Amino acid sequence: MISPNNLANFLDQYLNTAIYPDEPPTVYRHFGRSVTRLGLALDPWPGLADWVKDAKLDALFLHRPNKLEGISLPEDVGILASHLPFEERLALGFNPRLADALGIEFPYPIGQRKERPLGMIGDVLPQTVSAFYKSVTETFGGREEARTCERDEVTRVAVVAAMTSDLMHEASRRGAQVYITGQLRQSAREAIVDTGLGVIIIGHRRSEEWALRALAHVLRERFAPLTVVLPPRRSTTEAPTAV
Repeated sequence: MISPNNLANFLDQYLNTAIYPDEPPTVYRHFGRSVTRLGLALDPWPGLADWVKDAKLDALFLHRPNKLEGISLPEDVGILASHLPFEERLALGFNPRLADALGIEFPYPIGQRKERPLGMIGDVLPQTVSAFYKSVTETFGGREEARTCERDEVTRVAVVAAMTSDLMHEASRRGAQVYITGQLRQSAREAIVDTGLGVIIIGHRRSEEWALRALAHVLRERFAPLTVVLPPRRSTTEAPTAV
């Protein structure tokens, strides 16, 4: 059994919440009971209370707890939360865990927001463009859009939580052939043509779902007695289209 303080302290350390002074505290609703079963979810949904009861959860982690209004959870169920730290640490930012999943070696920061990196750039083992696109799609369970790379093979990629002309030109100057991000920005379309970069648009929601699964793995690795429960999966898969 894990105490609420131990769980919250670990999340604070892992997500480095100290560098986000404007973010609310990790403990969104205080609770006293120990935790053996923890549920993870991005957003509340109408069936959340039933899921909490059916899964016999002691506590709940929510990425967006501000949407809880109107949902009545048992009073003894604690709530943990994280918005920006969760996204930047575990989604499409400078994310060593995602770098490992994508085969990116020695990732370096790219871009900056408030002195925090917006993403990462690094080498991958040489492979065909189609093989790399397939592996990225499999890693995230789908993608929204894609533009093929003008090169014959992929050896260096950028993963960035933003899409601007400046960032795309920086990725190109630093040798990337493919740019992976969450959402297509119309303002960057000209940069796609100018740089010749291949582009993979994962989808914001899909990147968050990957981050939630990653957090589940991190917590299971850290707390052996903890049972981590993910919510029923709601499909975000759409047929890939060309950018």
